[in-house]
Amino acid sequence: MKISIALINILFLTFVSCGDNPNAQKVSVEDTNDSEEQRISAQAVERLDYTEYALSGEAEAAVNTWEKYQEFAIQINYLKKADLSFFTSEDKLLEDFFAQLKTTIPPDLKTKPIESRLVILETKALKLRDNITLENIKISFQLNSIKEVLVAFSNLNLQINKKLEFDEYNKIQPE
Repeated sequence: MKISIALINILFLTFVSCGDNPNAQKVSVEDTNDSEEQRISAQAVERLDYTEYALSGEAEAAVNTWEKYQEFAIQINYLKKADLSFFTSEDKLLEDFFAQLKTTIPPDLKTKPIESRLVILETKALKLRDNITLENIKISFQLNSIKEVLVAFSNLNLQINKKLEFDEYNKIQPE
């Protein structure tokens, strides 16, 4: 007798819960809206507020032969246009790229401050890769990670400019 009452209750609950559920439709609509909001646009990247330092003429001449720097500068320009393909590649590819970037520093730029800026840039790029490949990271965190990479690259440029400027000042002899 107890089994038949339990069976009837289970069947009743099954029939009651099988009706149209308007909440289920709302969830699917919200999911599509969330996926549309998860796209990073070039306008969103342009709105990021940071100080961008360009290389001086001497610095451009100094990094002209540094192929990995030139390649990364191109990727930064793509990043500013919301093209994240370089940063969504595998960890091993990014790590190998940054290892080559750090080992191919021109001798006249190989200083501790520049090397530390490269390490910071690598850290921020790997963090960006993690934040844009994980699906549960909010767009605001992803944009913040993009900003951190842009700031790190800008600070690398500033450090290169400073190094070459100090070298120029050291060449000046007092009369």
